Amino acid sequence: MFSQVNVINKSQKAFLRKLYLAHLLDEEQHNLLSLQKLTGMPRRTLQDAIAAFADIGIKVDFIQQGQRHNEGHYRISTWGPISSAWVNSHFEQIKAIIEDVETQELAC
Repeated sequence: MFSQVNVINKSQKAFLRKLYLAHLLDEEQHNLLSLQKLTGMPRRTLQDAIAAFADIGIKVDFIQQGQRHNEGHYRISTWGPISSAWVNSHFEQIKAIIEDVETQELAC
């Protein structure tokens, strides 16, 4: 599937970004700061993608672990109609596509 993809449109990129971030949140405990450091994505992009998880059926919760608002981590409570096993097995391809698209956008 991915080897045939030459051009990724904006909605496909947004969908793949959500799968990518959901996988990261499912594998380890992350907050916005740790996701920023890991992915290099801007904070606002991360916030928008996480807020839009519900659009594709993924439910995420923020687990508060302290007094400050940002102390804690995100947790996927359900993947909804998305197969987490499929995302896991295609994670490297998803990551490569996202990185390639972002590199192309920076070059323009």
